[in-house]
Amino acid sequence: MTTETTSKSKAPPTVVPETEVFPADRRRPRMTGRVAFVTGGTRGIGAAITRSFAEQGAIVAAGYGRDTEHANELVAQLREHGVEASIHQGNVGSAEDCRRTVEEVLDQHGRLDILVNNAGITIDKTVLKMSDEDWYKVIAVNLSGAFFMSQSVLPHMIERGTGRIINISSIIGKIGNIGQANYAASKSGLFGLTKTLAREACFQLKKADKLSDDSIGITVNTVAPGFIATEMLEHVPEKVLDRIRSQIPMGRLGRPDEIARVVHFLASDYSSFITGAVFDVNGGQDM
Repeated sequence: MTTETTSKSKAPPTVVPETEVFPADRRRPRMTGRVAFVTGGTRGIGAAITRSFAEQGAIVAAGYGRDTEHANELVAQLREHGVEASIHQGNVGSAEDCRRTVEEVLDQHGRLDILVNNAGITIDKTVLKMSDEDWYKVIAVNLSGAFFMSQSVLPHMIERGTGRIINISSIIGKIGNIGQANYAASKSGLFGLTKTLAREACFQLKKADKLSDDSIGITVNTVAPGFIATEMLEHVPEKVLDRIRSQIPMGRLGRPDEIARVVHFLASDYSSFITGAVFDVNGGQDM
């Protein structure tokens, strides 16, 4: 955002750091009263999505794995600015934890309108060096977690006749990458999961006689980011980052807020006729 003086000269741009919590008076309450649960919602892309929903007036529930201190800081910042927010600790790779955290959100907030399956991990090794555990752990968190979270929330959404599920995949799920067979497989698997869940959600709504001409229904979509400037790239050598940038037509890494904007659109009523779709946000890298 930039500001302009009344004279012909312009004031220097006012840059709001991505990690800064928005002032309360900047909130645009377009999702007032809706509850959004973001897994992995306290760091990187997940934190940007959480803040975006909060800015729109939503009640936010952020899932996290181990960093309790950081999660507490985020929720405290949001509450300072009048946002109703909660945090929920669990291992997304555990079906039991997925069901428990969904129940926690429903118990605490009374409803769940939006689920963003964002939590993900990497354990990078070439195929010949990858252990059984390396494979299963990444698949469990990145793919099975999205399935169990969605399975847990769908009955509530079907009962209410409305809901949004948004999966966060990756460009790696489309193009592959050396040393990331487990990650690529898990992120590619989200494409098939998304399309199947989208069809089943419509089928179940029709079965329950909850589809109508003016219904916003239940939609399930995927966002596939390219290389985004988050903590996951902090330890990547600059030479490698330069090579990545050279492969992106726009010549730069993406920003977490650029993913959050697409997620916000898919979570809104404006996307009511979009389901089973994959949105690429990668600076043109896979053209």
